[in-house]
Amino acid sequence: MKRLWAPWRMDYILGKKPDECVFCKEPKENKDKKNFILHRDKRCYVIMNIYPYNNGHLMVIPYKHVEDLESLPDATLAEMMALTKKCCTIMREAMKPQGFNVGINVGDAAGAGIKEHLHIHIVPRWHGDTNFMAVMDDTRVMPQHLKESYDLLLGGFKKLASNKK
Repeated sequence: MKRLWAPWRMDYILGKKPDECVFCKEPKENKDKKNFILHRDKRCYVIMNIYPYNNGHLMVIPYKHVEDLESLPDATLAEMMALTKKCCTIMREAMKPQGFNVGINVGDAAGAGIKEHLHIHIVPRWHGDTNFMAVMDDTRVMPQHLKESYDLLLGGFKKLASNKK
């Protein structure tokens, strides 16, 4: 059996699980850097996935706690898509990806890790980011720490916030 060293997972494994939805709880804490929240808008916010598929994996999350698209007002859906577009623009400038996977997993049968709170995933992709480790060994290599990715992307989101004023 092969092992991959991932000590940051222990905080999650041993840590106390919140009683409320993490996507509802973290924006209320006002600890954006600790929680990897990059941007707040009127109806939604942008956060880094702390268990990413790839470096820079972002999520656009509505503040409203719903589990399906039909339960969101049209204005929230429009803001989610506008933020998704802005995330792609910011990542193109900061990380130079060659493509993106953008998607929503609605329900656990569709692969939603947190099925109770709808969110959009934006995963930057590069040619060759699926290498022999993922293909042969079902292991991902993350070449950049979450804090470094956060700092790299934060400048673009700060510009976005200042343009709204």
